[in-house]
Amino acid sequence: MQEKLMIIDPHVHMTSRTTDDYEAMAAAGIVAIIEPSFWLGQPRTQVGSFQDYYSSLVGWEPFRASQFGIKHYCTIGLNSKEANNEALAEQVIELLPLYLHKENVVAIGEIGYDDQTPAEDKYFRMQLEMAKELNMTVQVHTPHRDKKSGTIKSMEVCLEHGLDPANVIIDHNNEETVKDVLDRGFIAAFTIYPKTKMGNERMVEVVRKFGSNHILVDSSADWGVSDPLAVPKTAALMLERGISREDVIKTCYQNALDAFGKNGKMKESHWLGTSAIDQRELFNDNSVLRGQEPKIDGNKII
Repeated sequence: MQEKLMIIDPHVHMTSRTTDDYEAMAAAGIVAIIEPSFWLGQPRTQVGSFQDYYSSLVGWEPFRASQFGIKHYCTIGLNSKEANNEALAEQVIELLPLYLHKENVVAIGEIGYDDQTPAEDKYFRMQLEMAKELNMTVQVHTPHRDKKSGTIKSMEVCLEHGLDPANVIIDHNNEETVKDVLDRGFIAAFTIYPKTKMGNERMVEVVRKFGSNHILVDSSADWGVSDPLAVPKTAALMLERGISREDVIKTCYQNALDAFGKNGKMKESHWLGTSAIDQRELFNDNSVLRGQEPKIDGNKII
């Protein structure tokens, strides 16, 4: 019997998810996740809201993930939608350097375009310059509308600013954009949603056609209709449909580790041979347990 696959979900918004999701993800083989900073569903009105949110991504959320045996990393950036509030965006840009050096921050992201406005372009470029100065990986959000031209524009701007395409993850791809992304040397990530964007059956065919090099599978699970188990489900479907185990490991684990591990903050040793889960641990005197008996000594969560 083959060993169970280890899975990395390189784009999942766990701030919006529950401990039940963490339990299910751990049981499905997810050992590490990357949580990009993103739009929370309604506009933030002051810079303190961003500061508290970023602080949760480098503090509370890594602790919460650890209570279920999952290693948490994040990307920090000003999202494209909120870049259109320029007065607030200026303050957020000044805030970013306080977080980009934190130990679990593996990239600047997710940044890019939404409606492809001049303001979005301005703050996208400013953050690319930060990435260039700090030699950081970039995670790019491609627009949901006019996706192909927006994706090509995103890559052209990255190249214009002198970024190495191999250090830029272009996310939310589909069959229309994948060839352009791979041909230009960028990393192509695919969001697997239950009913929209890329479904897992379509993802199988993308890997069958384009192979597994420079391709990542993610769930982008958040506060909307989405599935935090999208990556392990896609991995299982790939194996069932005849995709090689090697290609499944690359697209659902190794490529994410290679792409986001370049700055040395994300390492396989973080989840291999680590100490057992101890839910007696607290974060700022707080626990995830709500009075339940803590799991300790490596006992199974479920």
